[in-house]
Amino acid sequence: MTGTGELTYRRIHHASRELLFDCMTTPEHLTHFWGPAGTSTPIDGIVIDLRPGGVFRTTMVNDADGSTHTMRAVYVEVRRPERLVWVEPDVEGGMRTTITFVALDDTRTEVITHQTNVPAAYLGPEARAGFSTSLDRFDAYLAHLTAHA
Repeated sequence: MTGTGELTYRRIHHASRELLFDCMTTPEHLTHFWGPAGTSTPIDGIVIDLRPGGVFRTTMVNDADGSTHTMRAVYVEVRRPERLVWVEPDVEGGMRTTITFVALDDTRTEVITHQTNVPAAYLGPEARAGFSTSLDRFDAYLAHLTAHA
C-alpha cells in the first residue's frame, strides 16, 4: 500500500509551555523520553540546530537487540514557546510534524502534535501505540522534573 495520511495526537501535560518546548529542543531533556517504550536515545545520538533550516536528528536504540533507528529532520519553524515544525525528507513524501504548545493555565499545557504526509507504515495501530508510549514516557519525565523543581 502506498500513499500518506495524517495523524493528530493531543496530550495535556502538567507543566508550562516554556518547559515543554525546552524539553522538546534540548538533548539533555530528550535523552530521557524520546522514542517508544523499549527504546533509548543516548544523548550522543541527538543533534539539534534549533533554527529554520537547522538539523534535528535522533538515533534510537532498541533495548532488546541493540538495533538503531535514526530520524533525520530539518526545522521549518521554531517559535518558542508556541510552535515547532520539522520535515523528515528521508521519509516517503517528506513527513511534516507540527507541535503546538497551548497554555491552558499556569500549570497545564496542551501539546498538539499534527503530522502530515505520514507513510502508511506509520499509520497502523502498532505504530500509533508506540507513539503513545513515547508520550507516556514524556509525562513520567515531566512529573519527575516538576517534583524536583
